[in-house]
Amino acid sequence: MPRLALSFLLLLACALAPDAAVAQVRQCVGADGVLVYSDRKCEDIGARERPALPAAEGIGALRPARGGCSRSVQDLVHALGSALQAGDANQVAGVYDWAGMSTANGYRVMERLEAIARRPLVDLQPVYAGGDEYGFDAVEFNADGEVVGTPPRKPRLVGLRVEQTLADGSTPARTVFGLRRHLGCWWIRL
Repeated sequence: MPRLALSFLLLLACALAPDAAVAQVRQCVGADGVLVYSDRKCEDIGARERPALPAAEGIGALRPARGGCSRSVQDLVHALGSALQAGDANQVAGVYDWAGMSTANGYRVMERLEAIARRPLVDLQPVYAGGDEYGFDAVEFNADGEVVGTPPRKPRLVGLRVEQTLADGSTPARTVFGLRRHLGCWWIRL
């Protein structure tokens, strides 16, 4: 009986004081523009309330938020470069295409991503299909200046090449990630 009375009193206290029972998470923007999550009022931590985002309508409501994935290859390059410069394997994993991967393969890939993230970044370059390193085919001209053979085609981006050094700082290491567009987002693959 005392246990039932105590449970009832706790339930009654939670019902009468909802602010104490449920903490509200507020999104605040600090003076430096950084988004901060807090259970206190934004003014109490020297920040301002983040403006509400407009409600999504129609088909656009099905798309993930802008920060949820890379909508362009440029966004992907920026996200991958930032993750590698920070040495953060979790950020690299955030732009990796894990769709359809088994658990065992996932662990193997994550180990590789951790090794890649530990290396200092030297350069990050696009990889194009066919032709020379920029994706262009050689073009020949006749004496009249007309193109002989097939005209050059527009290069097709197929991957990203990451140039790094090993722990000694001088031994080069190269990783080429393939690209995949899935559900309106760009992802990398090994």
